[in-house]
Amino acid sequence: MNLHFKNKKVTGILTVLPAHEVHFEDEMENYNSTIAKSLKLKAAMGFNKKRIVADGVTSADLCIAGLTHLFDNETLRMEDVDALIMVTQSPDYIMPPTSNVIQGYFGLKHDMICLDINQGCAGYIVGLIQAFMLLDQGAINKVVLMNADVLSPKVSKKDRNSNPLIGDGASITIVEKSTDNEEIFVSIKMNGEGAFALQIPAGGARLPSSPETAILKEDKNGNLRSENHLVMKGDEVFNFVQTEVPPLIEELYDYSKIGKDDVDFYMFHQPNKFMLNKLADRLGVERDKMPSNIVENFGNSSGVTIPLAITFNLGDKLCNQKYRLCLSGFGVGLTWAGMMIDMKDLSLCKIIYN
Repeated sequence: MNLHFKNKKVTGILTVLPAHEVHFEDEMENYNSTIAKSLKLKAAMGFNKKRIVADGVTSADLCIAGLTHLFDNETLRMEDVDALIMVTQSPDYIMPPTSNVIQGYFGLKHDMICLDINQGCAGYIVGLIQAFMLLDQGAINKVVLMNADVLSPKVSKKDRNSNPLIGDGASITIVEKSTDNEEIFVSIKMNGEGAFALQIPAGGARLPSSPETAILKEDKNGNLRSENHLVMKGDEVFNFVQTEVPPLIEELYDYSKIGKDDVDFYMFHQPNKFMLNKLADRLGVERDKMPSNIVENFGNSSGVTIPLAITFNLGDKLCNQKYRLCLSGFGVGLTWAGMMIDMKDLSLCKIIYN
């Protein structure tokens, strides 16, 4: 599906990361593997360090810290927020919606829309799509998009496939109407037949958490995890990304009439360095134009890796320069999406630690 938007713009991006940092070597003894094999895995995948929350810290807590920073620094005024979108796979509660909880925390106006979206690796782009659609309404002038995931508690410490890469994080993106007539192009696809390539089996209505779902079991590769933990079929996910994402980006080139060389940077979701570098090569994109340095520094925080790649690699440059960006997210769902968007003159583009 191809989508087209006009007169919309991103005016600020803030990423919020936990202060607690864990190095790959700190957890090697948990894995059912030799040190040599673990270090080989580290080198191949680009694992190094990650950020994870302290016990009890939630996705809402990270978003509240980010919004508090924006409100206190007067980058954003409470009364100007017309819609609050929360994209997360780790909500604070089954009910009520996390966006409503955050609205209530700050005492924001009642004349607004709060909306939760359950999406993962492509969640940032799905959230932007929703923000742009809301801005088509006359009553809505400013949307705050929150994208957050705290998945480290849902990963087995004895799973060397997932534990070394999963990090926590949040982003706050301010989206507004524009009079610049700049265009935004999106291509997005979904395939629920592959939905269980990435999943947490227990904890929902289909399989409630219980003492039985908490029992650790060993897979054929020596990883120990329970049904309460994240499980990723790595080969299926890798093949999906390499097979489906390049045609999607080619479709986006054709739809937007923007060529590969007209893009300044490719800010893609970062599952791991190996997968992203292979994807850059498959697309014929210079690796310097597709940064792959997020997992090695912060871990894979699902969709948050996209705004984090922007704030970490561009930062203040986006406050006074213009860049044409190709964004892409791919994974949970299965969902894969690409977006062509110009960003310039942001009010802020930075990382804070909480």
